[in-house]
Amino acid sequence: MADHTHAPLPSGARDPRLDFFRGVSLVMIYMNHVPGTIYENFTSRNYGLSDAAEGFVFMSGCAAALAYGPKIKDGLNWPGIRKCWGRAWLLYLVHIFISAWAIAIASGATLWFGGGEMLKHNAFAPLTETPLAFLVGIATLGHQLGYVNILPMYAVLLLWAPFLIRLGQKKPMGLLAFTVGLWAFAGWSGLDLPNYPFDGGWFFNPFSWQLLFSLGILTGLFLRRGERFVPVWKWMMVPAVIWLAFSAFWAQSPDLQAKFGHVIWQILQYGVPRFIVDFDKTYVSGPRLSHFLALGYMLSLPWLIPAIAASRWVKPIRTMGKQGLQVFALGTVLAIFSQAVKASHPAGFWQDSVLILGGLTVQWAFAAVREYIKPHPTAPKAAND
Repeated sequence: MADHTHAPLPSGARDPRLDFFRGVSLVMIYMNHVPGTIYENFTSRNYGLSDAAEGFVFMSGCAAALAYGPKIKDGLNWPGIRKCWGRAWLLYLVHIFISAWAIAIASGATLWFGGGEMLKHNAFAPLTETPLAFLVGIATLGHQLGYVNILPMYAVLLLWAPFLIRLGQKKPMGLLAFTVGLWAFAGWSGLDLPNYPFDGGWFFNPFSWQLLFSLGILTGLFLRRGERFVPVWKWMMVPAVIWLAFSAFWAQSPDLQAKFGHVIWQILQYGVPRFIVDFDKTYVSGPRLSHFLALGYMLSLPWLIPAIAASRWVKPIRTMGKQGLQVFALGTVLAIFSQAVKASHPAGFWQDSVLILGGLTVQWAFAAVREYIKPHPTAPKAAND
């Protein structure tokens, strides 16, 4: 088998695939977060069992390994840990910011534009029913609004990240065993962080989603060395393509969904753990996980994708990916605003087009201005695209 390794990634350099796929994920997340438009029919969740969230978390782990790995390559140290934890604190502040704006937008739509329907969905109900408990929950991350709930999980994962990265540097298979074991234990036991004032746990369970984050860390650590964590095995491509094709057909066929739903129910009657065969996003259940792994493997192959990701034609997507956190925050606020518009003034295709395409244009322009005013610290001084 040919060796598909490449030169080690220099310190500070960026892999265009990371920015490209992060940008694609941000576009799809925005489309999915404005439900009821024709555009959400074209995102990846309609053609498979996973969605953009899995890719976003995986790439976040990869980016964490590339950014913080060099700082702790000689061992855990306070400057390296502080850098990572500082990022987690920033994520908390951004989450509070977008939560405050989500509350303001939903409240304004209700007060002035007849959009009270917003307060009946996406965990807004305690705002009017138990407002004091609601505020406590928002500040402590115990209560997370719908479509505004991925950053708390990401922040928690960054608190673990220095230790996960160091374990991956010393014993990659040890990190793999740990992360798979914790994912299985969380799925089997229901381990999660608690909600408040609602019962239950976080929608994005950090103990389960750490698996995708840790797989991203391992990928990033090997990428830094110019290697692949999972080699290019031709025998693996065939089952991956078959599973992706079947998943796409499954996602588009109500009859097949009903039949396999019954099969899964029968399997559960034999005591098979739910997280193995169900489609629970909270626990990154087996079908979702296997679909993402197959998709990620095929997209990581070294032939066509790197050229596409580095092309000048997709530079706007890469620009959004480079400014990932800021674009995600802006996109979340715009998505809640778009939901308020649709709740207050239901309309058709043209309004949806303005909300979706206009929102994406605003996000790209915001990212482009940020890059122009303050280039990313790792941006090349002379662009070749």
